[in-house]
Amino acid sequence: MSHDQLCDLDAVSIARLVRGKQVSPVEVTEAHIARMEALEPKLHAFCTPTPELARETAHALERRIMAGEQIGPLAGVPIGIKDLICTKGIRTVCGSFAYLDYVPDEDDVVVERLKAADAVILGKTNVPEFGYSGVGHNPVFETTRNPWNLDLTPGGSSAGSGAAVASGMCPFAVGSDGGGSVRIPSAHCGIFGMKPSMGRVPLYPGTKDERYPGISSWESLEHIGPMSRTVADSALMLSVIGAGPDPRDRHTLPGPEFDWMECLKGDIKGKRIALSLDWGYAAVDPRVRAIVAEAARVFERDLGCIVEEAHPGWEDPYPAFWGIVALESDLAGMRALADKFADRMTPHLVDFVRRPWTAEELTNAVMVRKAVNNKMWRFMQRYELLLTPTLAVPPFPIHIQGPEKIDGRIVAPFEWLAFTFPINMTGQPAASIPAGWTDDGLPVGLQIVGRHLDDPMVLRAAAAFEAARPWHHRRPSVLS
Repeated sequence: MSHDQLCDLDAVSIARLVRGKQVSPVEVTEAHIARMEALEPKLHAFCTPTPELARETAHALERRIMAGEQIGPLAGVPIGIKDLICTKGIRTVCGSFAYLDYVPDEDDVVVERLKAADAVILGKTNVPEFGYSGVGHNPVFETTRNPWNLDLTPGGSSAGSGAAVASGMCPFAVGSDGGGSVRIPSAHCGIFGMKPSMGRVPLYPGTKDERYPGISSWESLEHIGPMSRTVADSALMLSVIGAGPDPRDRHTLPGPEFDWMECLKGDIKGKRIALSLDWGYAAVDPRVRAIVAEAARVFERDLGCIVEEAHPGWEDPYPAFWGIVALESDLAGMRALADKFADRMTPHLVDFVRRPWTAEELTNAVMVRKAVNNKMWRFMQRYELLLTPTLAVPPFPIHIQGPEKIDGRIVAPFEWLAFTFPINMTGQPAASIPAGWTDDGLPVGLQIVGRHLDDPMVLRAAAAFEAARPWHHRRPSVLS
């Protein structure tokens, strides 16, 4: 196969071909390194590429295959690791000058599992500083660009992961999601991304016995999840990283009691689904509203579901979300970093950590989260799935935190994230799937939310929609 053909393969196919000795892991790795080297000057998806490490891994894997040794389920599949996730021996900068030379001495749980499954790590993917943003720029590295239009943001905070997957640098990548950071770039980059249920995938909140401000700090909000060009590829990654509990994460669940790949099978005919195009209060771009409404009609017309427009009924919980972030951040450590690096840190991050949060603000935020969760579980008694836009707007220009206006309304910089962060507050499984494209070729995401712990239903619904409205054949402009 040519390099382009190998880069067009999905992860499931690569793993099968490598296992069957029909393609060499070295060939696959070299193809993706070549794609990465060709596109990095435009996209800046990988802040720390590790091509030599990838080659070493691929050659060692090839020797094991030729010797007849057992190999893992991801053998030979190239992967990108978000730069907020610790990697032993590979620097983890987190988009901050504070960690410019930080090289962890141990792996995060998910990295351990991916290595054990014989995935080939291509490098670390770019993020906004400490992930406190939904876009792709930081003070340290070149700004990550959107593969569909290089003048626009790919979304964040898993910005590099989204751009890398959409452009074929790797078939899938790891993201983390504390307020939408898997789903946001998946929507803006025209790929699939899933935030599994809270506790499905272990999160290591720190490293060893020390505290690292800004790294994996949002313990009750953050989820680690896959980003891929197909639903099956994300299920394959979840079969590895979501394979049961780990003592480093006190929230991890037992199980799972299901097979991740089996979740893709079966129809969703007759399922009762809620559609909320605006939560009842959010400003939404008319193009997004129309594309998502048409995607919802696919569920009703083509997949046999019962779709009703309905809202969970809460007031905008956005201020409370940031209160929970403050509560879960190492404010003392972050303030010390701000004192040392303030002139080289992201301004809104400095403002956030220096804000004099009161006890009442933080406890009020906890109360709001409880109210949101109570509204949601009661709402989901009536519906097996909830559909919303993933984001309120299509991709917008780089170097801003969000649009000033949406549908004629003046909005705060982060209001375009209205649909993602509430699902971090509830911990439910949620995925972003390509709903369609605007007339000027920009991707729009559909968010699929499941009931508490019902990851299988989210995957089954996503796979059913993918079969009804496939998108994998669409190629971003950077590849043309």
